[in-house]
Amino acid sequence: MTCRICGAELPEGAMFCGDCGSSTSATPETRRRIDPRPGDTTAFPRPSPRSGVISVPLEGFHAVRQLRIGEGDDARAGRAGDTGGMSRFVLAFSTGETRMVFGTGLIGRKPLPQPGESFDHLVQIVDETLSVSKTHLEFGEHDGLLWIADRFSGNGTIVRRPDDGALRCEPGRRYLVPRGSRVELAEQYFTVA
Repeated sequence: MTCRICGAELPEGAMFCGDCGSSTSATPETRRRIDPRPGDTTAFPRPSPRSGVISVPLEGFHAVRQLRIGEGDDARAGRAGDTGGMSRFVLAFSTGETRMVFGTGLIGRKPLPQPGESFDHLVQIVDETLSVSKTHLEFGEHDGLLWIADRFSGNGTIVRRPDDGALRCEPGRRYLVPRGSRVELAEQYFTVA
Protein backbone atom coordinates (compact mmCIF):
# COMPACT_ATOMS: atom_id res chain seq x y z
CA MET A 1 0.00 0.00 0.00
CA THR A 2 1.35 3.44 -0.97
CA CYS A 3 0.34 7.00 -0.05
CA ARG A 4 -1.60 8.62 -2.90
CA ILE A 5 -0.20 12.03 -1.99
CA CYS A 6 3.57 11.50 -1.55
CA GLY A 7 4.01 7.90 -2.78
CA ALA A 8 5.61 6.59 0.45
CA GLU A 9 5.23 2.88 1.33
CA LEU A 10 2.66 2.36 4.10
CA PRO A 11 2.19 -0.62 6.42
CA GLU A 12 -0.97 -2.66 5.90
CA GLY A 13 -3.97 -1.12 7.75
CA ALA A 14 -2.36 2.32 8.19
CA MET A 15 -4.79 5.24 8.49
CA PHE A 16 -2.24 8.03 7.94
CA CYS A 17 1.02 8.41 6.03
CA GLY A 18 4.05 8.57 8.31
CA ASP A 19 5.93 10.82 5.83
CA CYS A 20 3.41 13.53 4.83
CA GLY A 21 0.66 13.00 7.45
CA SER A 22 -2.11 12.63 4.87
CA SER A 23 -5.06 10.31 5.38
CA THR A 24 -4.81 7.09 3.37
CA SER A 25 -8.14 8.03 1.73
CA ALA A 26 -6.83 11.46 0.58
CA THR A 27 -6.31 12.09 -3.13
CA PRO A 28 -4.61 14.99 -4.92
CA GLU A 29 -8.06 16.34 -5.85
CA THR A 30 -9.26 16.39 -2.23
CA ARG A 31 -6.06 18.16 -1.15
CA ARG A 32 -6.40 20.99 -3.71
CA ARG A 33 -7.03 24.28 -1.94
CA ILE A 34 -10.03 26.39 -2.87
CA ASP A 35 -9.12 29.70 -4.53
CA PRO A 36 -10.13 32.38 -1.97
CA ARG A 37 -10.18 35.19 -4.56
CA PRO A 38 -13.62 36.33 -5.73
CA GLY A 39 -14.58 36.25 -9.40
CA ASP A 40 -14.56 39.43 -11.48
CA THR A 41 -18.16 40.14 -10.46
CA THR A 42 -19.18 39.71 -6.84
CA ALA A 43 -22.79 39.85 -5.66
CA PHE A 44 -23.23 42.41 -2.89
CA PRO A 45 -26.35 42.75 -0.77
CA ARG A 46 -28.69 45.23 -2.42
CA PRO A 47 -30.77 47.80 -0.52
CA SER A 48 -33.72 47.38 -2.89
CA PRO A 49 -34.76 44.20 -4.73
CA ARG A 50 -36.12 46.26 -7.68
CA SER A 51 -33.27 48.47 -8.81
CA GLY A 52 -30.12 47.42 -7.01
CA VAL A 53 -28.94 51.02 -6.62
CA ILE A 54 -29.05 53.69 -3.96
CA SER A 55 -31.33 56.54 -4.96
CA VAL A 56 -29.67 59.94 -4.96
CA PRO A 57 -31.48 63.28 -5.38
CA LEU A 58 -31.05 64.36 -8.99
CA GLU A 59 -30.91 68.10 -8.38
CA GLY A 60 -27.43 69.59 -8.31
CA PHE A 61 -26.12 67.66 -11.31
CA HIS A 62 -24.97 69.52 -14.44
CA ALA A 63 -27.62 68.32 -16.83
CA VAL A 64 -30.13 70.11 -18.99
CA ARG A 65 -33.45 68.57 -19.96
CA GLN A 66 -33.50 68.32 -23.72
CA LEU A 67 -36.83 69.21 -25.33
CA ARG A 68 -37.56 69.34 -29.01
CA ILE A 69 -38.07 72.85 -30.38
CA GLY A 70 -41.70 73.92 -30.08
CA GLU A 71 -42.69 71.13 -27.69
CA GLY A 72 -43.75 71.46 -24.10
CA ASP A 73 -44.27 68.82 -21.42
CA ASP A 74 -47.90 68.27 -22.53
CA ALA A 75 -46.84 67.47 -26.10
CA ARG A 76 -44.17 65.08 -24.87
CA ALA A 77 -46.64 63.27 -22.60
CA GLY A 78 -49.02 62.67 -25.53
CA ARG A 79 -46.25 61.14 -27.66
CA ALA A 80 -46.15 57.72 -25.93
CA GLY A 81 -45.43 55.40 -28.87
CA ASP A 82 -44.19 51.88 -28.16
CA THR A 83 -41.94 52.97 -25.25
CA GLY A 84 -44.76 54.09 -23.00
CA GLY A 85 -43.67 57.74 -23.08
CA MET A 86 -40.08 56.96 -22.10
CA SER A 87 -37.19 58.68 -23.83
CA ARG A 88 -35.07 56.73 -26.28
CA PHE A 89 -31.29 56.84 -26.22
CA VAL A 90 -28.78 55.57 -28.77
CA LEU A 91 -25.68 54.02 -27.22
CA ALA A 92 -22.73 53.86 -29.65
CA PHE A 93 -20.15 51.37 -28.35
CA SER A 94 -16.39 51.32 -28.98
CA THR A 95 -16.90 47.86 -30.51
CA GLY A 96 -18.75 49.51 -33.43
CA GLU A 97 -22.27 48.46 -32.47
CA THR A 98 -25.10 50.83 -31.61
CA ARG A 99 -28.12 50.05 -29.49
CA MET A 100 -31.33 52.04 -29.04
CA VAL A 101 -32.54 51.74 -25.46
CA PHE A 102 -35.34 53.06 -23.27
CA GLY A 103 -36.50 52.34 -19.76
CA THR A 104 -34.07 50.30 -17.66
CA GLY A 105 -31.26 47.88 -18.40
CA LEU A 106 -27.95 46.27 -17.55
CA ILE A 107 -24.68 46.46 -19.51
CA GLY A 108 -21.77 44.02 -19.22
CA ARG A 109 -20.03 41.00 -20.72
CA LYS A 110 -22.88 38.70 -19.62
CA PRO A 111 -25.38 40.90 -17.74
CA LEU A 112 -27.67 39.03 -15.38
CA PRO A 113 -30.33 40.54 -13.10
CA GLN A 114 -30.36 39.60 -9.43
CA PRO A 115 -33.36 37.55 -8.21
CA GLY A 116 -36.46 39.75 -8.13
CA GLU A 117 -35.09 42.34 -10.58
CA SER A 118 -36.53 42.99 -14.03
CA PHE A 119 -35.17 45.18 -16.84
CA ASP A 120 -36.18 46.26 -20.33
CA HIS A 121 -32.72 45.60 -21.83
CA LEU A 122 -29.70 43.36 -21.21
CA VAL A 123 -26.88 44.82 -23.33
CA GLN A 124 -23.92 42.48 -23.82
CA ILE A 125 -20.46 43.88 -24.71
CA VAL A 126 -17.92 41.65 -26.40
CA ASP A 127 -14.68 42.29 -24.48
CA GLU A 128 -11.89 39.79 -25.08
CA THR A 129 -9.65 41.51 -22.50
CA LEU A 130 -12.27 40.80 -19.76
CA SER A 131 -11.84 44.37 -18.44
CA VAL A 132 -15.64 44.83 -18.42
CA SER A 133 -17.40 42.99 -15.59
CA LYS A 134 -20.12 40.46 -16.31
CA THR A 135 -22.75 42.91 -14.99
CA HIS A 136 -20.89 46.23 -15.13
CA LEU A 137 -23.56 48.91 -14.86
CA GLU A 138 -27.27 49.62 -14.72
CA PHE A 139 -29.09 52.36 -16.61
CA GLY A 140 -32.48 54.01 -16.53
CA GLU A 141 -34.38 57.14 -17.50
CA HIS A 142 -35.48 60.10 -15.36
CA ASP A 143 -37.30 63.14 -16.78
CA GLY A 144 -35.99 62.49 -20.29
CA LEU A 145 -32.36 62.02 -19.20
CA LEU A 146 -30.30 58.83 -18.98
CA TRP A 147 -28.76 57.81 -15.65
CA ILE A 148 -26.22 55.09 -14.95
CA ALA A 149 -25.09 53.28 -11.80
CA ASP A 150 -21.95 51.16 -11.52
CA ARG A 151 -22.88 47.68 -10.23
CA PHE A 152 -19.73 47.21 -8.12
CA SER A 153 -17.68 46.41 -11.24
CA GLY A 154 -14.08 45.27 -10.95
CA ASN A 155 -12.55 48.14 -12.98
CA GLY A 156 -15.07 50.91 -12.35
CA THR A 157 -16.96 53.36 -14.55
CA ILE A 158 -16.01 56.90 -15.61
CA VAL A 159 -18.42 59.48 -17.08
CA ARG A 160 -17.14 62.28 -19.31
CA ARG A 161 -19.91 64.86 -19.79
CA PRO A 162 -19.62 67.47 -22.56
CA ASP A 163 -19.64 70.38 -20.06
CA ASP A 164 -17.65 68.71 -17.22
CA GLY A 165 -14.43 66.80 -16.71
CA ALA A 166 -14.12 63.11 -15.93
CA LEU A 167 -16.14 61.75 -13.03
CA ARG A 168 -15.43 58.34 -11.47
CA CYS A 169 -18.74 56.73 -10.48
CA GLU A 170 -19.19 55.54 -6.93
CA PRO A 171 -20.66 52.00 -7.06
CA GLY A 172 -24.40 51.82 -6.44
CA ARG A 173 -25.02 55.54 -6.96
CA ARG A 174 -26.94 57.05 -9.90
CA TYR A 175 -25.34 59.64 -12.18
CA LEU A 176 -27.08 61.63 -14.91
CA VAL A 177 -25.53 61.20 -18.34
CA PRO A 178 -26.70 63.89 -20.80
CA ARG A 179 -26.59 63.26 -24.54
CA GLY A 180 -23.09 63.71 -25.95
CA SER A 181 -21.45 62.12 -22.89
CA ARG A 182 -18.95 59.29 -22.99
CA VAL A 183 -19.18 56.43 -20.45
CA GLU A 184 -15.98 54.42 -19.99
CA LEU A 185 -16.24 50.82 -18.82
CA ALA A 186 -12.59 49.90 -18.19
CA GLU A 187 -11.10 49.43 -21.71
CA GLN A 188 -14.46 49.82 -23.52
CA TYR A 189 -16.78 52.83 -23.76
CA PHE A 190 -20.02 54.07 -25.25
CA THR A 191 -21.38 57.51 -26.15
CA VAL A 192 -24.96 58.63 -25.54
CA ALA A 193 -27.00 60.24 -28.33
